Amino acid sequence: MPRQNTPPSDYPEIVLQQIKQLGLNIAIARKRRGESQAQWAMGLGVSQPTMARIERGDPSVAMASYVMCISLVNPRSSLAELIAPQHDHSALEKEIARVRCKRSPDKQANPYSASAEEAPPDAGPPGQAGSAISPLKKCHPHRQALAFPASTRVLQRC
Repeated sequence: MPRQNTPPSDYPEIVLQQIKQLGLNIAIARKRRGESQAQWAMGLGVSQPTMARIERGDPSVAMASYVMCISLVNPRSSLAELIAPQHDHSALEKEIARVRCKRSPDKQANPYSASAEEAPPDAGPPGQAGSAISPLKKCHPHRQALAFPASTRVLQRC
């Protein structure tokens, strides 16, 4: 399959603005520490011209170079944490809605609530004694069951 690259000129403006802001913040952090671009470049293992491109917010600089700068400024930060699965609320809502839509209409009420034939919480839905498998696990056995907070908003698109 041929490699497809989007030229930076085709990136959405919001993406370009965020990269420029990231570069500006990196430059401010370096200057506040009283260090030169050459010093940071050496520490990062890049050339001084690449360091200058990072500070300008050049979108063609390797992402790893930006991440290394972030680590220099804040070693405890985690870029990956920004989009960790547990923080992807949109996908979570879609998964919940998909599971709810697959259920039959007579099971649209919460089968785990106390009013549903007073079943104990680990007994599963009424009529399926001993079944404690989550609806997500039943529909998608290859997926790990997720624990959803009670405050999770659910969209029903059936």
